[in-house]
Formats: sequence, C-alpha cells, structure tokens
Amino acid sequence: MTKLALRLTMLLICLWLISGSSASTFTPGGPRQEGKKPQDVYVFAQESKMGTVTFSHINHITKNRNLDATGPVACVECHHTAQPVSELLKFPPLKTAFPPDRTTTLTAELLAKDPNALGGVTCHKCHARAGMKPEAWPEIPQIKHEISTAIITLTNQQAFHRNCAGCHDEVVKHRKDVNPPTSMKCGGCHKK
Repeated sequence: MTKLALRLTMLLICLWLISGSSASTFTPGGPRQEGKKPQDVYVFAQESKMGTVTFSHINHITKNRNLDATGPVACVECHHTAQPVSELLKFPPLKTAFPPDRTTTLTAELLAKDPNALGGVTCHKCHARAGMKPEAWPEIPQIKHEISTAIITLTNQQAFHRNCAGCHDEVVKHRKDVNPPTSMKCGGCHKK
C-alpha cells in the first residue's frame, strides 16, 4: 500500500466514523448513531478562517477514485482503525486498530452485512483539535516527521491535511486524467 493509499484510508475511516445521519453536514464532536448509512457529503473545517471543506464521500466510495483509477477508494484507506492490527502495522506510522482485537477489515460488503462494522470510533476521538485532549487517548497521537527529526502532533487538522492533501498529491503524480486540489492549493478545498 502506498502512502497515498494509507492517507486515503485514514480519511475514509475518519469520515465513516464520524457519519451517522443523512444530513448534509458533519458537526465535529456530534454523536454517531451506530448502523446508519454514511452521509453522501460532509462539510468539515466549519471554524476555519480559510472556509469550510465540502467532501463528497459518495464520489470517493462509488467512482474510480483510487490511485490506479480502477475503482473506488478502499474503506481502510481513510478508516485506518477498521482493520486488524496485523494489517495496520504494515503501514507506519499507523498503529491502532479499533477495537484492539479486531479481526475484520472494513469493506462496503462487510458494512452492508454488519452496520456496526466500523466500530464506533470517530476521527475526533483520537485526533482532537489543537490544545484539546482526545476522548480515546491521554494525548493526541504523535509521529516523527518522514524527513527530519521533528515530532508532528496529529491534531484533527494535521490528520485530515496529511491524509486528504497527501492523497491528492499522489493522485496528481500518478494520474493525468484528473486534477484534484493539492496541498499547494488550499482554496481548491477550502471555500469561504
């Protein structure tokens, strides 16, 4: 799995985990109702000075949005905790499966059979806003920077930017048929 796939997995996991109603916007920290169909569209960054980000979940899970343009993005590309830890550990810096003894990998087929297959964890339970304590852990996860020795605190903003923009950057490198917003074009996602 490439870094793109890893980042996309994290994004989809986060999006799926925070879903829970058919409403068109996501309210950070809002309750997730187990067993409900994910929303088609989510609106993130509602407090951002740069503007909100509208994410089409339905396009990513139904259209040829994977790196090879051969199908939809796999659920675990974003929903990284929704796979067994043995699979997850193959893709550093990811470490956490939920529940910790998970034996299944989230797929659309599994979710259709078991509406609770996601596991009930949301992105914000681990990746809290800067200066806040996450619900699931004593502190926000940290990783070593890929190139330098710097430590990166994976706040919700960092996690989403690394996953979403990182995936889009990889798509631009590998596919000439699409032109998604990239990490260098903030206004491609953020709209005031």
